[in-house]
Amino acid sequence: MTLFDGTFLTRGAPGYEDARLGAVWNERKPDRHPDAILLAASDRDVQEGVRWAAGRGLRVSVRSGGHSWIGNGVRDGGLLIDLSALDEVVVDAPRRRATVRPAVQGSRLNALLDAEGLVFPSGHCPSVGVGGFLIGGGYGWNSRHLGPACFSVEAVDAVLADGTLVHATDETHPDLMWAVRGSGPGFFAVVTRFHLRVYPAYDRILRSAYVFPYELRDEVLAWTYETVPALADSLELSAKVAFTPGVPRPTTMITAAAFCTPGHGPEMLEPLEKAPFLHHALRGTQRAPSTLDDLYALSDALTPRGRRYAVDGVWTGAPVDRVLDAGRDVLDSLPGPDSFLLWMLWGGQATRENACWSTQDRLYFSPNAVWDDPADDLRHETWAHDALRAMAPVAQGTQFADANPADRPDHGLEPDRAARLEELRRRYDPQGLFRAYLSPEESTTALAVHRRLNTPA
Repeated sequence: MTLFDGTFLTRGAPGYEDARLGAVWNERKPDRHPDAILLAASDRDVQEGVRWAAGRGLRVSVRSGGHSWIGNGVRDGGLLIDLSALDEVVVDAPRRRATVRPAVQGSRLNALLDAEGLVFPSGHCPSVGVGGFLIGGGYGWNSRHLGPACFSVEAVDAVLADGTLVHATDETHPDLMWAVRGSGPGFFAVVTRFHLRVYPAYDRILRSAYVFPYELRDEVLAWTYETVPALADSLELSAKVAFTPGVPRPTTMITAAAFCTPGHGPEMLEPLEKAPFLHHALRGTQRAPSTLDDLYALSDALTPRGRRYAVDGVWTGAPVDRVLDAGRDVLDSLPGPDSFLLWMLWGGQATRENACWSTQDRLYFSPNAVWDDPADDLRHETWAHDALRAMAPVAQGTQFADANPADRPDHGLEPDRAARLEELRRRYDPQGLFRAYLSPEESTTALAVHRRLNTPA
């Protein structure tokens, strides 16, 4: 169609299927088919795409970086607006500001910022685009200190349901800015630019990591949980329960990254170095000089492109013995050699009145299933999603980056903020043009199909 600068594809047209599959980073592709896909090349494309869909009574979904594990943007029917070609970055180093398009990957953004002595708390995986990451809250590198990345969004350019392009700030569009900071797939507009506050680069980054035998798992996890509130907030501490090559049973790894500044130096790592079980480590690395690129590479090795993934997670701040008891089914049953349980210790953050972001707690407990054979889909999906149901007594909700509300419904916002978001949706998008959260009825995963086939009529 000549209406667009980019490429417009209807279902069945040459290139449509490549675009549909390419919109999902996960090798486990959803069996959902939009009526049309717009590979947008400009703001005007997004505006015209929204108007085209509205004029035909079709709904709109959005893809930016495509790293949604569940392929949230790929829905049956309607128009998929694919923003993957919108990847420009403009850095204003003297003002510590950056203007970023939604498909820009966090690793590329930080490479450009590093040349100016700056940094941003981008996502841990290097290939995550900033669009979904920021709108979902944004738990990135050093977010214990810098806060969820959405707090650093100072303005956005966004296309509304009537096709209008607005430049929104807290002064001009406070409700829109409130919603863009944390509503995730429930946001009711299409952001084409983010205007970000960025930060001085770190003096250096030091990384320590230790691997412990199976028998110490609960002790190690409990120690990290109880210790994190006393740690410097520029120390990022996490643990992982996974198989380690050459070790017959799953191990527990502690990883600590110290983001050193004049106010926070290498001494941040001392509590870990004094842990009572450290001498039992099977292997270890202490205070290794690192860069963000090094950290990205380690993260990327856990979840490389081309594999099948099912990921979920819950926030909790319950006593650690209750957390371990509730999570035992997940901890004891890794479904394959490359799957792992991520024990991410954020330590809690204060909410803000100008952001709907709200659901979080001391610990993020996140099963990550990783496999290759489609025949193993049900087993891995069941571990990643269904096994988490045992966490319900201690859970405080989930985060949008990993959530699969179609397979395991859970809240990603506190109830009062979720209610306000729905009020704003009715005001900004009264016809319900923009898709929101994936529903169980829309799910095409093996787990959802299994449930439908085995649920009595």
